[in-house]
Amino acid sequence: MGLEPKNLESSIPVPSVQELASLKLETVPSRYIRDDMDSIIGTVPSGKTLRVPLIDMAKLVDSASQETELQNKLEFFDLPLKEKKRWAQKPGSLEGYGQAFVTSEEQKLEWNDMIFLKALPIEDRNLEIWPENPPKFRESLDRYSQDMRQIAVALTRFMAMGLEIESQELYDAYEEGLYQIRMNYYPPCPQPERVTGLNPHVDIAGFALLLDCGDAPGLQVLKDDHWIFVEPLDGAIVVTWGRSQRVGLAKELIKLGSPPLYKTVTVEEYIGCFFNRKLEVPFIDAMKI
Repeated sequence: MGLEPKNLESSIPVPSVQELASLKLETVPSRYIRDDMDSIIGTVPSGKTLRVPLIDMAKLVDSASQETELQNKLEFFDLPLKEKKRWAQKPGSLEGYGQAFVTSEEQKLEWNDMIFLKALPIEDRNLEIWPENPPKFRESLDRYSQDMRQIAVALTRFMAMGLEIESQELYDAYEEGLYQIRMNYYPPCPQPERVTGLNPHVDIAGFALLLDCGDAPGLQVLKDDHWIFVEPLDGAIVVTWGRSQRVGLAKELIKLGSPPLYKTVTVEEYIGCFFNRKLEVPFIDAMKI
């Protein structure tokens, strides 16, 4: 019998990790223990953190209002569990309060609670699961999503400048594209060396914009076959590439009647092709259609 495909568009309800943490447990429940990830989980070793390049984009966003908006959103997790469950995930949907991608009762769980919402375009919003409490949550999330779109569009323009191209189609894709927000809450854990806050993964979005909240290290990236902590900077936004980024010819360079000679591929496929090609074959030839 073949394996049934998992429905990743919904998630099975699981206990609130925040509530578990409030019980002052000495050990974590077995479903959260990840001894299979010893190579990833661990304390921050001296000299083994990654300092990523910094770009000051403060002029794009009002830092004072950003701090207020952040506080308004974080207050959601301070609400009583019964109140938070008013905006819990509905069957068949990932949107709302709960945990993501839980597809079986035996599955190992992440040490976090989260709320996931579609933010832009506005017509995609399901306001039934947009919390009305805290009172300014919706207003703050709306402003935050608009700010993140500004940053994404600006980053796209900077990349285009570096490549010396002008692509209105590219700018429009980020101006009019889909923006989704996931807020994670990682409560204190009695055995942090045995759990994961978020499982290893690759984002499928064009960009993932990760907002650092506090100065505790947590984010890790896979670099040179080793998981390395990214040095945190409170209030900074960490930009990561998603799997949907594509490499190919700019359409304006293709003349009418002259078909493209090279493939359009994802960044992941491009890197894989580069490192797995036969050495005697020039890379440019490996990319030909």
